[in-house]
Amino acid sequence: MKLIIGNKNYSSWSIRPWLVLTHFAIPFDEQVVMLSGEGWRENLRKVSPSGKVPVLIDGDVVVYETIAIIEYLAERFPHKKIWPADRKQRAVARSAAAEMHAGFSSLRNLAPVNLKASYPNRIDLDAVAGDLKRVEHLWGDLLQKSGGPYLFEQFSAADAMFAPLASRIRTYELPTSDVAAEYVEAIYALPAFQQLLADARKETWVVQRDEIDYAQGLKPVTDFS
Repeated sequence: MKLIIGNKNYSSWSIRPWLVLTHFAIPFDEQVVMLSGEGWRENLRKVSPSGKVPVLIDGDVVVYETIAIIEYLAERFPHKKIWPADRKQRAVARSAAAEMHAGFSSLRNLAPVNLKASYPNRIDLDAVAGDLKRVEHLWGDLLQKSGGPYLFEQFSAADAMFAPLASRIRTYELPTSDVAAEYVEAIYALPAFQQLLADARKETWVVQRDEIDYAQGLKPVTDFS
């Protein structure tokens, strides 16, 4: 089984299935493809039907799109309990994951994932207020019912889907309630996420379009020093 990803520092959609595979101890190989540079789109299409990442290859099965990959893994390894075991909780978890997949566009567009960076006071809080309010309500409701530390007590695919959003809160020091802050801490304390951070910090390339200066229309960053 192979997971093709863009990178670990910026590629939020790649992060999600990588966390699922790693946390649930599912053996896999990983292939990193560059998301910048000359001919990167053509090179990516050689391994990805959609021209995007992530892509999971399992024998003659090729699965792309993050949620589809996670669902495939849940069916392939039912004993891992990637989704909550309870049917009702599983439905709620899938609803939350789908909302993350389709929603929170302000946070996704204005606060790009950058795991190894720290950019406090760079985000217009008014522009992301609606998304922050919604995620506070969603996390708060689920954590109250589960008792934490994760949305459904134990780490699940729903948490993997929200991990990049949690990283945005940390990277840009966005204001949150104590409940949300504790959840972010729980995500960062997860051994799989710690491994993700360690790997991201080893990456040396800069994807300019995923840097905050590019998102805000300022001079792109060309180097980390």
